[in-house]
Amino acid sequence: MLEDAGSRNCMCLSGEQYRRCCGRFHSGVAEAATAEQLMRSRYSAFVLLDRDYLLRTWHRTGAPAELDLDTAMEWRRLDILATDRGGPLDVQGTVEFKAYFRHGGDRGVLHEVSRFVRENGRWFYLDGSILA
Repeated sequence: MLEDAGSRNCMCLSGEQYRRCCGRFHSGVAEAATAEQLMRSRYSAFVLLDRDYLLRTWHRTGAPAELDLDTAMEWRRLDILATDRGGPLDVQGTVEFKAYFRHGGDRGVLHEVSRFVRENGRWFYLDGSILA
């Protein structure tokens, strides 16, 4: 599925082509420079069922040993609502987002504030708080 995504617009809705946006992070050609870029790339990885990337970008203190992705989950849209720190010179940051999904006949929204930490120049997903 990753190969098919290259020339179309990125799933994170940045407006860029996938290969120039999240695709470069998924392939390992580049690292996310900000917490928001990592958030967007992780969202795209969920869309593409890229388990390896998700595990690689999860901080070691909270990463699951294995990750089972639900192939019936259809991620439809990502809205970034707010960011706090998480820039290229920061060591921590948060991103508040809403991710819209469809699962079977049901539709829903995941509203979360995610925390990120940067170690040795790389951003990692630390954890998140689900909001109502």
